[in-house]
Amino acid sequence: MPSEATGVLPFRPQHGGRRAGAGRKPKHGQAGVAHVVRAPLAARFPAHVTLKLQRGLPRLRNRGEYTALRAAFAAGCERNGFRLTHYAVLNDHLHLVVEASDRTSLSRGLQGLMIRIARVLNKLWRRRGRVFADRYHDRILKTPREVRNVLRYVLGNGKKHATEGREIQVPAAIDTYTSAPWFTGFRETFRVRGLEGILRPVADARTWMLTIGWRRHGLLSVHELPA
Repeated sequence: MPSEATGVLPFRPQHGGRRAGAGRKPKHGQAGVAHVVRAPLAARFPAHVTLKLQRGLPRLRNRGEYTALRAAFAAGCERNGFRLTHYAVLNDHLHLVVEASDRTSLSRGLQGLMIRIARVLNKLWRRRGRVFADRYHDRILKTPREVRNVLRYVLGNGKKHATEGREIQVPAAIDTYTSAPWFTGFRETFRVRGLEGILRPVADARTWMLTIGWRRHGLLSVHELPA
């Protein structure tokens, strides 16, 4: 059961910045994901998805960008067997934890979500053209331990970068540029001020892995950082 109240956390913007040399190194000057046949996906397994932006675009950890992203998430978080259950917004990429009934559902759900994201960001930035650098990268999570590790990574990635001095600020106990305000698996209890006025940008998980299985290894703490 959750314990140790941490008080009221404001839902407010933070500031970040690009860091030279960060992220996966591109091939031939362009970031890419190998065009190989993707592994089959069973409905009982969640997946960790990474979406990387084109170089030179504005950072995502700003108020306007994050507001636009949340609107896109809310509109596309549950479609035809696809569910976006958790996310993290970094300056130039997104981490998503998703569920899908099969590989086709995952691909179509992500494609629709990426189109929504590109439209809202291009409208905000008053530009046209590609937003994402290449195909998405995904990893199927097949054990409760893997799921817990990914939840810790996604919800705590920004905080880890902040502690390492990577020009990302996370002044609160949780990173409000993630789905942490809607996450019910923390040991601590807290209330995020202003959350009631924000449309929920994630869908409820349905797989055993994301609802019950990972909790067998212990709830997360707001003080826990990725390894």
